[in-house]
Amino acid sequence: MTNATAPTAATAVTDPDDPVRERLRRWRLVLGGEQADGTGCALSGRDAAMDATLAALYGKGDKAQSGRERTAGLGASAPSVARWLGDIRTYFPSSVVQVMQRDAIDRLGLAALLLEPEMLEAAEADVHLVGTLLSLNKAMPETTKETARAVVRKVVDDLEKRLATRTRATLTGALDRSARVSRPRHHDIDWNRTIAANLKHYLPEYRTVVPERLIGYGRAARSVQKEVILCIDQSGSMAASVVYASVFGAVLASMRSIGTRLVVFDTAVADLTDQLDDPVDVLFGTQLGGGTDINRALAYCQSRISRPAETVVVLISDLYEGGIRDEMLKRVAAMKASGVQFVTLLALSDEGAPAYDREHASALAALGAPAFACTPDLFPEVMAAALEKRPLPIPDTA
Repeated sequence: MTNATAPTAATAVTDPDDPVRERLRRWRLVLGGEQADGTGCALSGRDAAMDATLAALYGKGDKAQSGRERTAGLGASAPSVARWLGDIRTYFPSSVVQVMQRDAIDRLGLAALLLEPEMLEAAEADVHLVGTLLSLNKAMPETTKETARAVVRKVVDDLEKRLATRTRATLTGALDRSARVSRPRHHDIDWNRTIAANLKHYLPEYRTVVPERLIGYGRAARSVQKEVILCIDQSGSMAASVVYASVFGAVLASMRSIGTRLVVFDTAVADLTDQLDDPVDVLFGTQLGGGTDINRALAYCQSRISRPAETVVVLISDLYEGGIRDEMLKRVAAMKASGVQFVTLLALSDEGAPAYDREHASALAALGAPAFACTPDLFPEVMAAALEKRPLPIPDTA
């Protein structure tokens, strides 16, 4: 007896209420047709159009293509790619669109086409697209730069809206708590520290502690209390970290109580502090790619430290040092010995730790500067801990 639900050679899948047919439809979209898909299902209408957008990107297998084949079904012109970008935004949610855009850039060699204004206008703006644009900055024609800045501006504005309020609130609280006073007002008393400092005055008969010495929070002054130096590796693998760090740098620079310096480096060092009022200018001042000389960058940062005990240095790098390794470690040790709080982040992004130099990470950890990847949402807590000189909230997965 024949199973009535078995597909024929060209079954049209159009009934989403039939679970068997819906399952076949999904498998057909996943497998991409061809004779090896095994479903025997034909697609029509919206499903066929969706399948065509997937086939244009993934239709030639997982192996990297070369020459003309590398463009798969998209062709080699910006208009056809722009249409494809519009199609995927029609058929897929934003999170999927961003993944497909990244795959198109990696698999099909479309980076050069991002220099076309019409393609940029069709693309879904995200951190990874910004990183790609920054890597192409020097090759970008004048006709594209205005569109590129608009794309970068949109991403930066979205990130600032997401991150700024919480960052300012968290760090303002940390600055208040770091300014301890010995004669606090009642509402400024730090009860945890006060009780700990007065345990020797415990009266068992009354089951209470007599607080002979009060410890309280000060209030953050309007003058600069803390210095923060963000030292950012601008090698190509750190693109997302550069974007997030630039946004955080602008947020920190907007706080009167924190003096912020932003330094980017490859084999050269660039101080972009004077551009911190606009993170878009900061980003276009970077040059992704090239080598890495962490020692040289840290030497520059060290030369700008005037109040070591009130300074936090944040090194954001995958630690692949092209400079003098032993000198780099000596600089970190010297800064810590002088009272500097030193933080090492392997990445500042949502993607976890990149490939990194584990030997250098271990050496830094031995100096009391453990290296770990940090998400943008965790960064305010990391900075607050550094400002208060308490243990950093290192993720378990580091």
